Amino acid sequence: MTPAKEECAGIVICAAYADGRRTGDIKLDDIPQLLRRDGAFVWLGLYEPDEALMQRVQQCFDLHDLAVEDAHKAHQRPKMEAYGDSLFIVLRTARWDDSAETAAYGETHVFLGHNYLVSVRHGASQTYRPARLASERQPQLLAHGPSFALYALMDFVVDNYFPVLSAYEDRLDELEADIFSGGADRDSTEEIYRLKRELVTLRRASLPLVDVCSDLMSLRVALVPDSIRPYFRDVLDHLKRINDTLDTMREMLATVLQVSLALASVRQNEVTKALAGWAAILAVPTVVFGLYGMNFDKMPELHWHYGYPAIVVATFLVCVWLYLRLKRTGWL
Repeated sequence: MTPAKEECAGIVICAAYADGRRTGDIKLDDIPQLLRRDGAFVWLGLYEPDEALMQRVQQCFDLHDLAVEDAHKAHQRPKMEAYGDSLFIVLRTARWDDSAETAAYGETHVFLGHNYLVSVRHGASQTYRPARLASERQPQLLAHGPSFALYALMDFVVDNYFPVLSAYEDRLDELEADIFSGGADRDSTEEIYRLKRELVTLRRASLPLVDVCSDLMSLRVALVPDSIRPYFRDVLDHLKRINDTLDTMREMLATVLQVSLALASVRQNEVTKALAGWAAILAVPTVVFGLYGMNFDKMPELHWHYGYPAIVVATFLVCVWLYLRLKRTGWL
């Protein structure tokens, strides 16, 4: 087939495949004719298409109105729905943003039929070119149809969760180091809360895909041949590992928050004890000098030549004794 490029905003790739090999790029108008060929399928990739383009795609592949509406508006939770002999799958994509030091999320909506795969990307998402190249390097599996292309796409999306998860693990390690080094403050507590919210967001993206992969592996989905089902089990294993790590990190964050509050309470008690200890020490000269500051003639040692230095030295010695005792008991 002669390669044919179609200049249309929103179309990333529109390629035809036959017997597991890419035969070339095609135009949207050529899709209905190609879909009637045995052993051939179309892989169409879109990025934030407008309504007019989605209507053309709907006509080419005879897609359901509700699925097309969801794919155009986005803001869907990860799920899989069956519409006749086709599937509609929603994936949440994640990409780590080094400049913002947080994860950026997007959506990918996938239409899967016996002879087509349509992916619609929204928001933050990496190009799926690596996934296409990976699937094209295995023509014997791609020959089974677009279900293997779906596996390559889902595997690519799930693999991109791992850098985000790794970044969150590094932040958790830094928080633990700050807290146990005594550098925890209000900012650390706020960082714990922000990290916990981000973990919840990632979990909302990954956890529903466990059910999606389980359904794709079941016998109820006729669009996935038996030879391709084990590959979705590999994606499922990755998702379980990610969700197990997320659950562990959430438990550790809860523990870190409790430890942070406990250490703050301990530091507060130490400050209170120190203040009480110094108050006890200062009470001695306050009482002594307060007594001798009263205007009375009849007072002990008032007219003694060494009375003043004796009182000062005695007061100093009592304060030193109190300081040593409080130091030994850990109050100072």
